[in-house]
Amino acid sequence: MSLQTPTLRTARLRLRPVDDADADDLFTLHSNAHALRYWDAPPWSERVRADRFITTSRQMAVKGTGVRPVVERVSDGAFIGWCSLNPWSSEHRSTSLGYCFNEAAWGHGFATEAARELLRWAFDTLDLNRVQAETDTRNLASARVLEKLGFVREGTLREDCLVNGEVSDSWVYGLIRREWRSSPEPGAAR
Repeated sequence: MSLQTPTLRTARLRLRPVDDADADDLFTLHSNAHALRYWDAPPWSERVRADRFITTSRQMAVKGTGVRPVVERVSDGAFIGWCSLNPWSSEHRSTSLGYCFNEAAWGHGFATEAARELLRWAFDTLDLNRVQAETDTRNLASARVLEKLGFVREGTLREDCLVNGEVSDSWVYGLIRREWRSSPEPGAAR
């Protein structure tokens, strides 16, 4: 089953299918050692990796295993990162959330805003029951994003990744459909 990568909009952001023209921005993002300091793969050193990322993103949608839209600011069309839902399981009605944003986008709520819109689409369109996410235990900003979205920390994977030559732990987060439906929107009265 094929999935079409959605084009979604928020007040400040547009999530859209990846395009060949995104290769330079993707390479800049993924070659930044500081931005990827908690990533489980080294920064890119060859631009061809961006082309592979684009190809893989398209293949995920065609195979029906996930979507990985890029995120750009509405105000100026600037590329600021990407989000993903992968792998998607229709049998278990579940997927994993991932995201990566450039440093200039940090601290502005863009990751939360983009992920919230992608989750809304996933729960409504794909009829998901569960979304999982993992983050390095040192990446407190990413943990805050997940918690703002309503994810619950479910456990710790001890020494599950090698990050920059260092063994690292990851926190596992889960978001269940019924919890998503009952969580208030940002700014809503509680």
